[in-house]
Formats: sequence, structure tokens, C-alpha cells
Amino acid sequence: MRFLSYILFISFLFFSGWVYGDDDSELRYSVSGHIRDANTGEDLIGASVLVKQLNKGTVTNLYGFYSVSLYPGDYELVFSYVGYQSQLMAVQLNENHTVNISLDEQISELGEVTVYAEGKKANINSVEMSVNKLPIKTIQRIPALMGEVDVIKAIQLLPGVQATSEGASGFSVRGGNPDQNLILLDEATVYNASHLMGFFSVFNNDAVKDVKLYKGDIPAAYGGRLSSLLDVRMKDGNLKKFSGSGGIGTISSRLTLEGPIIKDKTSFLVSGRRTYADLFLPFAKDEMVRKSKLYFYDLNAKASHIINEKNRIFLSGYMGRDVFENQFAGMQFGNNTQAFRWNHLFSSRLFSNFTVIRSNYDYLLGSPEGEANSFEWTSHMIDYNVKADFNYYLTPELTLRFGANSILHKFQPGSARGLGEESMLTEFKLPDMYALENGFYVSSEQAAGEWLRLKYGLRLSTFHNIGGALVYEFNDAYEIVDSTRYGRGEFYNSYHVLEPRIAATIIINPQSSFKASYSRTSQYVHLAQNSTAGTPLDVWFPSGPNTLPQLSDQVAVGYFRNFFNDMLEASVEVYYKKMDNAIDFKDHAMLLLNRYVEGELRYGEAESKGLELLVRKNRGKITGWVSYTHSKTTRTIPEINNGKPYLAPYDKPHDFAIVANYEITERIWVSANWIYSSGLPVTFPTGRFEYMGNIAPVYSDRNAYRMPDYHRMDMSVSLKSKEKPGRKWNYDLNLSVYNLYARKNAWAINFVQDETDPNVTYAEMTYLFPIIPALTFNFNF
Repeated sequence: MRFLSYILFISFLFFSGWVYGDDDSELRYSVSGHIRDANTGEDLIGASVLVKQLNKGTVTNLYGFYSVSLYPGDYELVFSYVGYQSQLMAVQLNENHTVNISLDEQISELGEVTVYAEGKKANINSVEMSVNKLPIKTIQRIPALMGEVDVIKAIQLLPGVQATSEGASGFSVRGGNPDQNLILLDEATVYNASHLMGFFSVFNNDAVKDVKLYKGDIPAAYGGRLSSLLDVRMKDGNLKKFSGSGGIGTISSRLTLEGPIIKDKTSFLVSGRRTYADLFLPFAKDEMVRKSKLYFYDLNAKASHIINEKNRIFLSGYMGRDVFENQFAGMQFGNNTQAFRWNHLFSSRLFSNFTVIRSNYDYLLGSPEGEANSFEWTSHMIDYNVKADFNYYLTPELTLRFGANSILHKFQPGSARGLGEESMLTEFKLPDMYALENGFYVSSEQAAGEWLRLKYGLRLSTFHNIGGALVYEFNDAYEIVDSTRYGRGEFYNSYHVLEPRIAATIIINPQSSFKASYSRTSQYVHLAQNSTAGTPLDVWFPSGPNTLPQLSDQVAVGYFRNFFNDMLEASVEVYYKKMDNAIDFKDHAMLLLNRYVEGELRYGEAESKGLELLVRKNRGKITGWVSYTHSKTTRTIPEINNGKPYLAPYDKPHDFAIVANYEITERIWVSANWIYSSGLPVTFPTGRFEYMGNIAPVYSDRNAYRMPDYHRMDMSVSLKSKEKPGRKWNYDLNLSVYNLYARKNAWAINFVQDETDPNVTYAEMTYLFPIIPALTFNFNF
């Protein structure tokens, strides 16, 4: 009955949309094409196309394509993108037209710096809510840890997004776990987005074109995670001329090269980054440090080719690796992704994109060969993904999007073996697991009059476990009572979930609007992680007969208002999220190399509710934003905490951030941010007892206490080189200071038994970063 209700409701919406849209295709002609940067040829995502006579229009899609269908006649079209000079074009429409537009970047005057995330009034008129887009130029000006500009550190300054721990690249969105965030790089899933144990992310800012975070109103085209979608798009490569950029910093250096292989037709981009702390280790006094290795590297590469007006192909890839080694042990981990995409125009109104993707995350832990306990332990998570997405531009008021994707998951949770003849360890391997995840979606964006914008869609997700597999059956005490073996390639368990997505914008006046959204999401792959900090050794595992998919229903409402001719943007959002089949782990769960890990899981409900405030200043000598989040996230799981509700691991009642950029002159600017948040929930020992001569701790209720509150200030000063006629390169020098007033923020608390009195336990706080200055030399040519 619930399934039928969804189908009838969505069918009604689509039917009414088509009727309202007045799809008299035979009476309309189309103006379509791409909008690109005149200097580089890069597609501009979200550029505006306005039909002046109708005061209606559209925006470009993820590949810079637009299409507007109009009745025959004479029209004036305005093409615009924030930070670029607008173009006005007269069109006599008596047949279909292809109009490709190249926009020139604006030369901003002192005091008129512009940092809009999207077009003017986009926050008012767009049907999207719970969505944040950060311009790359804004990210580049945020003070960075050790001088390394970071996409994920930047989004952690937005409302509803919280760092999981000091310096970590993992993040929690509206109370969710880090594994509930879908992180995409050119549509390929990134399973571990961190370098150096989370202090840096895998995203090299020089190779990134666009960053968009969805916290609730996730498009129907995406699924598989409960909390958020972080969509990161790489640059396509300069189609006009050869260019480069890079930087030399305190801990790392980077270099990006791009240019045309065939001008205006074929382009390439190669971007590399590496730390070099290991180059200085041989000079250390300590012998163990001298023999250690500590570094990471990553490489982005991309090529694109315009075949003709109707076809373009892209090939992109990412490879990154972290290496930690000393004389006793070593660890390596990293991501490897490849994506092939084909844009095809079936007609001036039907745009398509076909994608083939491979994602791989793996880690290796080992010790030197030649010892009795020498070993090597490896794990892999591999995806093979095919996608087809379509955009059908019916009228200026109505756009239809539909498509499908299929992912073959291969889980290799772990294998261990001895190294060398001296090793006494026997080989141990957890069984590989396979699953097929499918998604089918349809959605529509509709302008229903001058004051109402609608977006509605439906996603059907399915998940199938595939053999060979040995599946255990557990009783109510989570003890194994039986098992069943399934043959290779045999489908032995399935789930399917209908996921409606609905959003509406009511435009109150040109300066304000009211928005509301509802979305259902599901998650079939989960992370075995029982610490808030997380480690590279955490293992992904699938839903199955003993592991239910997690489900989330989220409702949000918001009020959006602009002030002073759109110089100030303000918004307030209130949300409520209910999660079913929420996963947590029993006390003292054993997760690593455990073939019975399903027996460590416990299921229940979770809910998150909160209020988010954002005030952003977009123009002037001083730009930036202030964000505040007040929230609460709890879980209720019968077998945990005696069935009583307890705080979720990433619950932070208060989270506050100030980001400010001040352009003193055209060459000098100062940036600063200040962060305050409540401490994370923790479980403390409250007593001790003796059993058979051993002393064991007694713990409080789960997450009944908190770490100390967190706060920190960062600052940076940048000096830009003078621009000289004829000089083909420029530079800037950036001095940044992380944790300006040297706050000792708790990273971990350890409980230590007193050496003289075993009945006494005291707490020791571990903190990571004192004040850290960094100097970075950035250049471009």
C-alpha cells in the first residue's frame, strides 16, 4: 500500500507538471549550447540564461550545457555567471539555434571583491535548500593547516557540518556518521578522503573546478548514503593555451599543468602533490626517526575531446597514497579512481551523459621480513559503476531528469600472511563479498507561476547480495546457530527502497523566500568503526541477511533573505531527521579480521534535529560568513545503554564559525577564521571492581560525558606580485598561522592507573597541534 501511494503521488506530480508545462513541442524552437570561460574554455556550471521578454530562463548543467524552448519570435537572451561579464544576444527564433557563449572574467576593482557561491538571488529563487556551494577562490583564501588549502576543511566551516576530531578530514553532517557522506570526485566514489591520518584531504585545490555540498535536499540522481553528498568536479583542462600553477609549502609542494592538445578541441590536465617531511628525517638525532618514512602523494589527470557539436568525451583519474614506515612496522593506504564520460545530444532539448567508473580503496599493514612475527595484512574495497543520465528541457518552466546506475561492489575485508621463512604466522583470509546496487530515478524541476518553484522526484534503489558466500544465522543472543553456503554468482538476498524527494520554494518578494523539502535516503554499505577519530584500517561491509539497510527520512524548512542589494545573504533552516535500522556496535566490539563481524552489530533508531544560521557577505573589501548550528542527535538501541536513548558519537549541541577576508590593497589581503564547538560525547570509567584477582573498570552510560569544548583561531596574510605587461607568470606569498593562540584542544583522553595505588585512576588529555605557522609560495603561468 505504501509503495502504491508513492507511485500514485509522484505520477500525479509529473502529470500535473507536463500539463502545466504545456508541452506543445511542435510549436517551439530551441536555443541551446554551452557556456564557457573565454580564457580557458572550461565549462561554467550553473551559469544563467535569462529570456528578457519573459523574465524566465534556465541554468547550465554539470557540463555547461543549456537549452531554452520558446515560441517563434524575437528575443533577447542574457548570459551571465558570477565573476564574469554578462553578454546580451538578440535571437530571431524561427528554427532551432545552437549558441555557444564564451564569457570574460570581470576585473574587480578594489573594494568590490565578489565571492557569490552562485548567481545573484540564486539563494532566493533556486528550489534547492540545505545546499552549499563554495567558490574555489573563497577556499583558497581560508587559512590552512600547514599552508595546504583544503576543500573539506572549508566545508567544515559551514552550518550543519562538523569535524569529527582535531585536524580530521572526516566530517559529520547533521549528526550523521562520516561513512554516511557520499564523496565523489568526477562521479567516482572516494572511500577515504584523508591524507596523513586525516590532517589533509585527497583534494588538490589546483585541480578542482567546482565543489557542492548537499546536506538534505539530495538530487534523486544520487543515492547510497544517508547524510550528505559532496560533489567535487575536476577541471577539464585549458582548451585555449598552455598554463600551469603550483606551490611550494612548509610540508608539501604541488604542480598543475594543463593546455590544449588540439586548440578548442582536445585538452589535458595533470596535477601532482607530494609531502617531503621524509626528506628531513635522515637528519634527525633519533636513529628510529632517521630510518622512518612519512609522506603522501597524489596525482590527478584528465583529458577531454570535443568530437563535434553533439559529442564530447572525458577521461579522468586519481591516484593517491600514504606511506608510514619505521623499523618495526609499516602502513600504506590510498584511493585509485578512473572515470570515462560521454556527453551526447540526442536533440537540442535532450542531453545525455554516459559514465563508466572504477573506484578502489586499499590498505596494507605489515612488519619487516625476517622476524618470527613478520606479517602482511591487506584489505580492498572496489566498485565498478555504470551510469546513464538524461536532461530533457521541455519548456523554460519545466525540466525533466531521469536515469539509472548500477554498481558492482567487491568487498575484500582482510587477509593476513606471514612474511619470509622465519615467520611463524599462518595465512588467514576473510571471505570476499559481492553485491550489486542499482538505482533508477526520475525528477522534475518546475516553475509553477511567478512565485512558486517545485522539484520532485522518485528514486528506486535495489541491493542484491551475490555468492559465493557462507552466511551465518544468529539467535537473539547473537550466537551462531546455523550457516548456509551460496554458490558463486548466486543471488541470495535482496532489498529495495523507494526514495521520494520533494522540495518547494515560495518567493515572497524579490529579496526573500520560504523553502521546504522532504527526502528519503537509504544506505547499503557501512563502515566498521568504533572510534570517532577513525583510522585507515576501518573496514567497509555490505547489508545482507543479518545487516539491514539504514534508512533516513528528513524534513527541512527555511527562510532566505537578501539585504543591501544582495550584498548580504542570510538564511535560517530547521530540520528533523529520523533514521531507521541505525547501526552501532556492542561494547568492546571486535571489528578487525573478524569473520563474524555481523554479530558485533546492534540496530535501533536515531533522530537528529537542529537549527542552522548562515549570514554571508558577498561584496566589498570585507567578505566572509558567520555560521551557527544548534542540534541534538540521539540513538535508541535495545541492546545498548540498557535500551535508554544516548547521544550519538558526533553530537555537538553548539557549533559556531566566523570566516573573514579583508582586501587591504589589490596585492595584500588578510584572512581569519574562528571556530567554537561543544566537545564530543565520551564514555568515562566511573569505578572499578575486582574479579578473581583482576581489577576491571565500571563505565558510565554510553556517551554520558563530553570532551572539553573546542575553539581555535587561524589567520593568514597574502602578498600578491605586481602585474607587469608582458610577464607571463605571477605569484603570491602566503603566511598562515594555525591555532593562533595555541589552544590545547583535546584529541583524546586516556585513563591511567596510578602506579602506587591501583584503586586510583586519573585522566590524561592528548592534544595534537600547538600554534603552527606555515609559509607557502604560490605561482601560476
